[in-house]
Amino acid sequence: MIQASVQAISLLFSGDAALWAVIGRSLWVSSTATLFAALLGTAAAFALMACEGKWRGFWTVLLNTYVSIPAVLVGLLTYLLLSRSGPLGGLAWLFSVKAMMLAQTLLLIPLACTLIHRLLRDADEVQGDSLRVMGASPIIRYLCLLFHDRHAVMHMLMTCFGRGIAEVGTVMVVGGNIEGFTRVMTTAIALETTKGDLPMALALGMVLLLLVLLLNVLIAMLPWWRDRLTGVLRDAAWR
Repeated sequence: MIQASVQAISLLFSGDAALWAVIGRSLWVSSTATLFAALLGTAAAFALMACEGKWRGFWTVLLNTYVSIPAVLVGLLTYLLLSRSGPLGGLAWLFSVKAMMLAQTLLLIPLACTLIHRLLRDADEVQGDSLRVMGASPIIRYLCLLFHDRHAVMHMLMTCFGRGIAEVGTVMVVGGNIEGFTRVMTTAIALETTKGDLPMALALGMVLLLLVLLLNVLIAMLPWWRDRLTGVLRDAAWR
């Protein structure tokens, strides 16, 4: 175990092209999927805020169910969409990076929508009336609330990115784990472990662990940054 760990650290600093290609591909797929999921999830949250009465409860239950389904099932549904006989088969995206981005986007949309909807619902109860008095339309009101709580929006982005980059089942189903094309960190770790190449698996695991740790540190520091910025702006205003 110690020898494999030493070899993994050496591999990280050796500039191995295959290793860093897998890491770069993982970051590209997850960051792109997070961006699209955030945009679509925010639009869905706006639509959910516009619903009233029982309809809002109905869509909320469906959304929570979608969040809770196994990730591999999202991969299977994406596979069916992109298969030759599926409605998106003409795109020829199956077993490509685009398919992996689509699968991760579909996986992250409900999470982004849930977090943004919760943020908007709580913020609207506190600050919504003042914006309504000023004549702001619902979309403008929601945008203002999101801008005011932009640190919470950053929290949503980092949460979605962490969820996406740690996913294995979804991207394995639609990407196929093809070396040099669709292999990402999580699928590479699973493959290298079964092959017995522990140094490579440990090296990728270390990078993945550091990324997740960094995301959690950033999330934990967001309230501190917000308070620090608020204090700086308050001091500037007094001067």
